[in-house]
Amino acid sequence: MTSNDGVGTGGRGAPGRGIEADVVVVGAGLAGLVAAAQAYAAGRRVAVLDQEPEASVGGQAHWSFGGLFLVNSPEQRRLGVRDSEELALADWHASAGFDRPEDALAKEWAAAYVNFAAGEKRAWLASLGVRLFPLVQWAERGGYGPDGHGNTVPRFHVAWGTGPALVAPFLAKLREGEAAGRVSFHFRHRATELVKTAGRVSGVRGELLEASSAERGESSARRPAGSFEATAAAVVVTSGGIGGNHDSVRRQWPGGVAPEQMLSGVPASVDGDFLPAVGRAGGSLINGDRMWHYPEGIHNHAPVWPLHGIRILPGPSALWLDATGRTLPPPLFPGFDSLGALRHILATGHAHSWFVLNRRIALKEFALSGSEQNPDLTGKDVRLLATRLKPGSDTPLQRFVDHGVDFLQAENPAALAGQMNDLTGGHLIDPAALEQLVRDRDRQFSSGMGKDPQLAAIRAARRFATDKIMRVAPPHRLLDPRHGPLLAVRLSVLTRKSLGGLHTDLQSRVLDVTGAPVPGLFAAGEAAGFGGGGIHGYRALEGTFLGGCLFSGRAAGRAAASAA
Repeated sequence: MTSNDGVGTGGRGAPGRGIEADVVVVGAGLAGLVAAAQAYAAGRRVAVLDQEPEASVGGQAHWSFGGLFLVNSPEQRRLGVRDSEELALADWHASAGFDRPEDALAKEWAAAYVNFAAGEKRAWLASLGVRLFPLVQWAERGGYGPDGHGNTVPRFHVAWGTGPALVAPFLAKLREGEAAGRVSFHFRHRATELVKTAGRVSGVRGELLEASSAERGESSARRPAGSFEATAAAVVVTSGGIGGNHDSVRRQWPGGVAPEQMLSGVPASVDGDFLPAVGRAGGSLINGDRMWHYPEGIHNHAPVWPLHGIRILPGPSALWLDATGRTLPPPLFPGFDSLGALRHILATGHAHSWFVLNRRIALKEFALSGSEQNPDLTGKDVRLLATRLKPGSDTPLQRFVDHGVDFLQAENPAALAGQMNDLTGGHLIDPAALEQLVRDRDRQFSSGMGKDPQLAAIRAARRFATDKIMRVAPPHRLLDPRHGPLLAVRLSVLTRKSLGGLHTDLQSRVLDVTGAPVPGLFAAGEAAGFGGGGIHGYRALEGTFLGGCLFSGRAAGRAAASAA
């Protein structure tokens, strides 16, 4: 698109001139695109506003790994996984830990979403041209018993094409509407206020920002060059969460003691700035202290946004040590309980931890989250995918191993401990203790049986086909020179998702503090806690964030179209 308003891109009319539509959507991420596409498909005129340049359309979803939570799918069944809606919902509740009166609607959202994931979700996505990678992954394995947190079975399906493949069909539908004159995009339009007429939300006011040449994900200037007002019969808020705004993250951190240093798993534009404006218009914001941040963040050696971090998606074989060199207690093995590991690590008084492993395990078990770190899956390139596990392949992971600031390599534990201390500027890792820890672990392996629960977990994981093929290395001695050198990876807290947000009913109508709908106002995606102001409770089962955007965006678009 080209600008015809002299400010930003995609605007209509001169600066300050109004935008008119049946439905206005605030935010051009995945939830916003889904809501807008649904409203357009229902015959409504739709305007989509976003503060970023057009290059960033699709928001965080574009950068994502494309993980989708599905229940009893053909992909699961082909791998011998027996799943059911009943089992998935039990896992969801065990993980969410709903314990607040305002969680009542979140529970209804959870039941509806699990039903969607076990029912029409896969067929609906297939009808849009979205295909799935055949090897289902096992995220958040839990380990606290049958009634504790975690996925009883693997449910993490990866979209073939990762995040961009999920954005594409909805953006294509809206481009069709744009060509027909029924959809308009308005980038560099920063919403700051909801407009109400006779008690009903009737539009949005905000600032026209100066044009920006920022590429996707890069920080863009916030200098205003005018103002705008958009009028509509219904407004859908899909402005996202707060993960790129560390000040907000710290203010809302549970217990009030946030890490001093964090990496950002999302662009700076994920600032949450519009949410207070929705509150001023009567919308109820709940569960702000529930957040989903990762303990396995590493510095991106080619950053796009400030403090750009990448999450390691680990297999179960690395030793996970806190900053002082002590192993995390069972079941806090890599890939088992993100929030539990985060809480344990921060309770030590330090914000970092370590994976200690060898090169063989790293190249077999480490995956990097994000579309840009998985060019084979993102580009749907089968030949490139086949090279992923070949020794010496020039993969994104290999580049991090060789050049990432957080990756250290040594021939023995004592030398590795020295490097770990040098990197953090302290003397927290005792070389003799680290060597003893590694040798104790290797002795357990050499026994052929052993009492180490982590080795038991590794052997159990390899009974699942996906893990044996591509995610879990055969058990072996860490000090076996055939699999070396030894590696240590410094891990930092990586901000990612807000689990709380605007309180919504199952029609995605925003509720006020009394529980009554605010007329004309809807919300979806992360801005709504992915549904109900917190569909995940305290913990997520993974693959549920993109799916939450799809599900809540679809509900909001349909309901807004009916109300318009």
